Amino acid sequence: MPYINCRVMEGVLSDDQKAEIAESVTETFVAVLGEPVRGLTWVVIDDMSSGHLTIGGRPITTEGVKGVLAGAPAGA
Repeated sequence: MPYINCRVMEGVLSDDQKAEIAESVTETFVAVLGEPVRGLTWVVIDDMSSGHLTIGGRPITTEGVKGVLAGAPAGA
């Protein structure tokens, strides 16, 4: 049934945060579709290598993502 693939930058999320995200996404599907979907919902969280994603032709790095999460403007 649902297969949700989340791609995140390596080194940004802890294993506990990834588990919390997977649980929250699953709970959202359960809230919408009902309890039977819980055992059918797959959540995969893939770590992308730093610099292998580009936005507007500019590589995005682990350090850049951590900076944005800490409140620095994007692209700084």
